[in-house]
Amino acid sequence: MRIAIVSDHAGFVLKEAVKVFLTAEHRDILDLGTHGTDPVDYSDYAEAIGRALRENLAERGILLCGSGVGASMAANRIPGIRAGLCHDTYSAHQGVEHDDAPRTLAEGPLSHRLFQSF
Repeated sequence: MRIAIVSDHAGFVLKEAVKVFLTAEHRDILDLGTHGTDPVDYSDYAEAIGRALRENLAERGILLCGSGVGASMAANRIPGIRAGLCHDTYSAHQGVEHDDAPRTLAEGPLSHRLFQSF
């Protein structure tokens, strides 16, 4: 399964850790940025992941930012994309399995340990 992943500057450190974890799980990763901690506009990355998913460049998406609120709202503006704000495994599972949001998930302030449980 190919997973697209993006973050703004606030989610960059976690994104890099998530990439290591997903690689160890033998997942194919499409990293669409950002590539550092310099301030960026989260909406640019929400758009990038939404477009990648609509164009079937990946089956799932992970969108990481500081709170997840703005990023999920920006991603939800893209036709055909449903983004959920997930702070725990229950919310993530519900979004993917029951709420028709298999395409992208917006994560807020998660710990590395909590992400691994997803």
